[in-house]
Amino acid sequence: MARDVVCGMYVDESTAEFKVSRNGVLYYFCSQSCMLQFMQPEIELRRLRYLVAFALAAGAIITVSEFLLPVLLGLHPSGLLLMALATAVQFTAGLRFYRGLIDAIRARQANMDSLIAIGTTTAWAYSALLVLQDLGIVPVLIPAPPGPHRYYFTESTLIIGLILLGRTLEHTVRVRAEEAVRSLYEMHPDKATVIRDGEEVEVPAEEVQPGELVLVRPGERIPVDGVVEEGFTSVDQSAMTGESVPVEKSVGDEVIAGTVNLTGLIKVRAVRTGHETTFSQVIRTVQEAILSRVPLQRLADKVASVFVPVVVSVALGASLFWSLAMGMPASFAVLIAVSVLIIACPCALGIATPAAIMISAGRAARRGILIRSGEALDLLRRVTTVALDKTGTITRGRPEVVRVIAFNGFTERDVLFYAASAERSSNHPIASAILDHARRSGIEVAEPRNAVTRPGVGVEAEVEGRRVLVGKPSSVSGSASQIGDGQLLDPVLELQGSGMTTVLVAVDGVLAGAVALMDRPREEAREVISELRRRGIRTVMLTGDNEVTARAIAEEVGVDGFRASLMPEEKAEVVRELRERGEVVAMVGDGINDAPALTAADVGIAIGSGTDIAKQAGSIVLLRNDLRDVVRAIELSKVTTAKIKQNLFWAFAYNVALIPIAAGILYPFGVLLNPVFSAVAMAMSSISVTLNSMTLYRVSL
Repeated sequence: MARDVVCGMYVDESTAEFKVSRNGVLYYFCSQSCMLQFMQPEIELRRLRYLVAFALAAGAIITVSEFLLPVLLGLHPSGLLLMALATAVQFTAGLRFYRGLIDAIRARQANMDSLIAIGTTTAWAYSALLVLQDLGIVPVLIPAPPGPHRYYFTESTLIIGLILLGRTLEHTVRVRAEEAVRSLYEMHPDKATVIRDGEEVEVPAEEVQPGELVLVRPGERIPVDGVVEEGFTSVDQSAMTGESVPVEKSVGDEVIAGTVNLTGLIKVRAVRTGHETTFSQVIRTVQEAILSRVPLQRLADKVASVFVPVVVSVALGASLFWSLAMGMPASFAVLIAVSVLIIACPCALGIATPAAIMISAGRAARRGILIRSGEALDLLRRVTTVALDKTGTITRGRPEVVRVIAFNGFTERDVLFYAASAERSSNHPIASAILDHARRSGIEVAEPRNAVTRPGVGVEAEVEGRRVLVGKPSSVSGSASQIGDGQLLDPVLELQGSGMTTVLVAVDGVLAGAVALMDRPREEAREVISELRRRGIRTVMLTGDNEVTARAIAEEVGVDGFRASLMPEEKAEVVRELRERGEVVAMVGDGINDAPALTAADVGIAIGSGTDIAKQAGSIVLLRNDLRDVVRAIELSKVTTAKIKQNLFWAFAYNVALIPIAAGILYPFGVLLNPVFSAVAMAMSSISVTLNSMTLYRVSL
């Protein structure tokens, strides 16, 4: 049976009425409500894209018609045509700003929507009135300004288009994150083999009840959280715990739903099933984090909360002053109000933030840093703690041979030869690491005969006529002779104590040597930790691996602290605890087990080699798998945020400076600002913002 990715219920594919295909995957739903909820983000994103395309296209046509055609071809398009295009944009693409204005009025708190709605409406209404006056449809209420540029349809349409473009980019990030969560469901097995009345019965995984006995064959994903009741195997838990080396499981050991049974047949007594499994909790944690993430309170909103009431008050006050106190005609008072409101609408506001972010994102992308959220770019500069996953983030994510020890007259090359030859037919990560190291050392590996995997012991094979056993120290040392006076294994115990995985090699019953393996830190890890500390940023390592291994890695790279043996939701809880203490947290990770923590952090930074869910949960992705890019991203964040603030200043500066003149403060001296000068202010602010943003190209990363 399929799982409804919205509510989590199971649905019978053969009778399901509601289904949708996405990216080659067929999704089933229990109801029309769930199906519509699934489709809603995509529908909204598609609607936004259409509106952006329409607004920008209309703005481009109006711009060409108003500014280029009269100059280049001597053509003067009909004002009625321009008004029709601008009106369509104003009341379709711009409709959401009117809704925002209504909400702002109800909340008694001005915001960006109210600023955009008032400014664009004034520009549109003023221009529409001039068109109707020119056509003789209405009497002359406002004197037409001199000069070729009489209308403000270009400004009203482009402002709406550019603001919606920024919102489209934000919405795209959320939709992709939600799609990544849905992909997690595909990792959970649909079927489970349950032993009922002594017979094997295949049932939907959600129908398994706690206490039932589940049979799991090699290569299958475990469908429930439970305890091994019979059998021995190795389980790949990397998706849930981040451990790079498969974990051996025998009778009495716990197993987790969604992990992969690698080698042996086991019977598992179900403890948690369906929605109660650890796997389901990971999905819920990520979903809750995505839904609860509150967008950054934009600086522009803060400015608008003060700017809008002031501008409206100035416009009304100046209009009333000239009409009532000075006895000027109503047309003059209206012209004053219109001049103030049009000038107060900063055209460059639409590009102030997107221009800086797009240039920064482009610069970052060329260095392999994918920035998917302007919010993350802003928050990153304020990070006080960087939490890092161990496996695949601080370390390389795979075991490597770090030391070979020979005993009883054997050489290190002998030990590697016999170990690699015996493990040649195995696909275990440790076997692959030994084989790779032997080949890089120039050792020609032999073909093993009668290779057998002995559960709980290791691999036994015949290599060039000699019986070779490779496996756990506790098992091999008990099967081999000539281990000396007991001190022979001291180096092995020392290696294990330092967090290394160690296997022993016995040849014809004689202990030949040991091979120590470790998931080694990346070359740049210590350098990055030191640089973050120099910047006053604390580092903490979060891992599902054991305490001994975690401590060894933590001490080697120099992190300020570490937490070991963490499940995915526990990593997210640690991140939340840090945030509750007032820390601004960036989480760096690469696995499914990191997804809850990535979404719980202020900024999620995903390693590019990681899983799709990690990359979608992260608002920043390091495509080059280079931890130094964390530092580069922080530096870029600081520079970009400074540019955004400068841009917002220039977006308002020219307009604000002209507001007093628009209000008529210089009229006693014969100076009255015609609304046409607001076009100059808008152009100057846009040019300033663009040029200022382009200086980001010179930033060194």
